[in-house]
Amino acid sequence: MTEVSSLTGRLLVAAPALADPNFDRAVVLLLDHDEEGSLGVVLNRPTPVGVVDILAAWAGLTGEPEVVFQGGPVSLDSALGVAVIPGAEGPLGWRRVYGAIGLVDLEAPPELLAAAVGSLRIFAGYAGWGPGQLERELSEGAWYVVESEPGDVSSPRPEGLWRAVLRRQRSELAMIATYPDDPSLN
Repeated sequence: MTEVSSLTGRLLVAAPALADPNFDRAVVLLLDHDEEGSLGVVLNRPTPVGVVDILAAWAGLTGEPEVVFQGGPVSLDSALGVAVIPGAEGPLGWRRVYGAIGLVDLEAPPELLAAAVGSLRIFAGYAGWGPGQLERELSEGAWYVVESEPGDVSSPRPEGLWRAVLRRQRSELAMIATYPDDPSLN
């Protein structure tokens, strides 16, 4: 068995050639990655559904836009909360994933986290890969792996996140940010 180096906390940025419409220009935050598979949420797929419409108690802690995001094509009927909580210690109801980024227990009372939360996003569903599946996609060039920043989770302009993440890279990846939406019109 080959050893899997954890990519937890990193971003997967969809390559322009990635053919799966679920991930067209997607930016995925990996919440878990090991030999058993990978799980993440798509950070740049806002839905028209307000957080207040499905999880009203948490609505006051979410930033702009105050909508639910489609975290991926898997389990769209379930919700995940991802919050940035600065500092060494996190409150009850929050589990650190990477750096200041962690998962929120949406069954917990929001008051437990209210004072500590720097930003919160609610996701319907997630993106998942079985053992070795993500590694195959990476070797095929479907994704770029880059470092995440806490502000990626709560970007006020999620529709521009794909370009913004690529643009900040100090490599040839920065040029990919200029890739046209439809290359046939070039």
